[in-house]
Amino acid sequence: MTNQTESNESTPNFIRTIIEKNISQKLFANKKWAGVPGNKTHHDNGIQDPAKIRTRFPPEPNGYLHIGHAKSIFLNFGLAKDYSGACHLRFDDTNPEKENKEFVESIISDVKWLGFDWKFKNELNLYYASDYFELMYEAAQALIKSNYAYIDQQSIEEIKENRGTLTSPGKNSPFRERPQEENLKLFEEMKEGKYSDGSMVLRAKIDMASPNINLRDPSIYRIKKESHHRTGETWCIYPMYTFAHPIEDALEGITHSICTLEFEDQRPFYDWILEKLFESGILNQPLPKQYEFARLNLTYVVLSKRKLIELVENNHVTGWDDPRIPTLKGARRRGYTPEGFKLFTERIGVAKADSWIDYSILEDCMREVLNSSAPRRVAVLDPLKLIINNLPDDFEEDCFAPNHPQNSKLGNRTIKLTKELWIEKADFMEEPEKKFFRLFPGNQVRLRYGYVVTCIGCEKDKNGNIIKVLCDYIPDTKSGTPGADSIKVKGNIHWLSTKYALNAEVFLYDRLFISEQPGSKSNNYLDDINPNSIKVSKIKLEENLIDINPGDQYQFERHGYFICDQESKKSHIKINRTVTLRDTWK
Repeated sequence: MTNQTESNESTPNFIRTIIEKNISQKLFANKKWAGVPGNKTHHDNGIQDPAKIRTRFPPEPNGYLHIGHAKSIFLNFGLAKDYSGACHLRFDDTNPEKENKEFVESIISDVKWLGFDWKFKNELNLYYASDYFELMYEAAQALIKSNYAYIDQQSIEEIKENRGTLTSPGKNSPFRERPQEENLKLFEEMKEGKYSDGSMVLRAKIDMASPNINLRDPSIYRIKKESHHRTGETWCIYPMYTFAHPIEDALEGITHSICTLEFEDQRPFYDWILEKLFESGILNQPLPKQYEFARLNLTYVVLSKRKLIELVENNHVTGWDDPRIPTLKGARRRGYTPEGFKLFTERIGVAKADSWIDYSILEDCMREVLNSSAPRRVAVLDPLKLIINNLPDDFEEDCFAPNHPQNSKLGNRTIKLTKELWIEKADFMEEPEKKFFRLFPGNQVRLRYGYVVTCIGCEKDKNGNIIKVLCDYIPDTKSGTPGADSIKVKGNIHWLSTKYALNAEVFLYDRLFISEQPGSKSNNYLDDINPNSIKVSKIKLEENLIDINPGDQYQFERHGYFICDQESKKSHIKINRTVTLRDTWK
């Protein structure tokens, strides 16, 4: 794997090249479509497919979608849109043991959040593999009748042992030449529930000496006496994913079955299944074709479903929507945007070879989008009181700040300046370091949108902690007035009135792992968890955020981009940091 840190937007997308070639060759010009998925007989009664191409996003509903899925969603739905085609949302629910309705609903919500739906003309292309269980059963029967499948009663361990290795061929099962009639009878009895889990499987009959180990008589049906989230107790046998997937694609008229590189070795079996079922008269041409692209390998995160489950179930994070984990639920709560994900997928491109994408590219995309869209507000994250000595106690004056410096149409907002203010603790040093241009005794700074002030000292508590900074303001230096440039200062700090500022709680999220590739050194990714991945503190917010609502996003000046958390209330405002103003990991 190479390390990819720069945009390859200009790199040709090989999948687009394939699609454009297929369309120019009129490969799908005579393709039939009957409005909903079905077999050859069904589609032969249809019309010419109104969709120039058909793609699909086929998640298994056994978990929550993550950032890697976003790349696939933008690719499949985006290609369909760009080439006047349809993209189906299909749930590959062939494993009842791990799938449920909660995951289905979450996936639907995430795809919609990213800006896509599965409608094409009058079609609502939302499908489930379980819709096709009867057709898959008939397909398996057709393979048995054509002598391309058999019932194997070896144990799972025996099948695995006799499969061979990458350097040695496998051994034929003693049941490989079982008569077709007996295979059909046993398969029907499997369906009727007469046998226990693991007692037998249906295997494709291909070649136990094939150099591709995936063609050594792979299992295509197994007994699984589990209730299914949609079909209930109707079935006790279920198709294997590698058998079901090409059939689903064919029934749905998919033209380009786009998947990640780990399925490249499965492509010969994908093609074998489709060709044999075409020969049997179950499927029609043109048959789907599988194309593989590089999956997303992102630094500083784990995208393994197993590891994400471990993080959640062992309480390393607070749940599936924890803003530190790369689920789309977590990303959404953190304030990542669909537009940012779109820019990210465009920037990293679609490649044939695996590479590592630096997490900073994703953060930069979020910054770029939020910079143009997020209104500006002021927040003091680490409050320290500042007193302007030469102002009366009841002094109040309006200061004016732009809602967005690059968009004058959004106008200005008013911030109240009073005698007592909140500033950042980091903006004062009693004994300044070199090149420190903010507040220290004798130095002058500008209160952003307000006046220039001169620091005259500070007050401390009995433990020596600084509790107040003391200043005098200089009249006729207010920002936006003719005297604003009468005094030149190097420091410009933000502030809020102690009288009008709002109380809030901020969650400063950082990367969950300190290593680019978690676990690469110790072989245990948990060793690389960042102990400082979250910091919670009490903060002060600008008074104009009095009506802030969950989901509202802002740039807090000098700090970064923030979102009002989904659990925020008027009585307890909660704010999450989305991303800092610049890459703090460089």
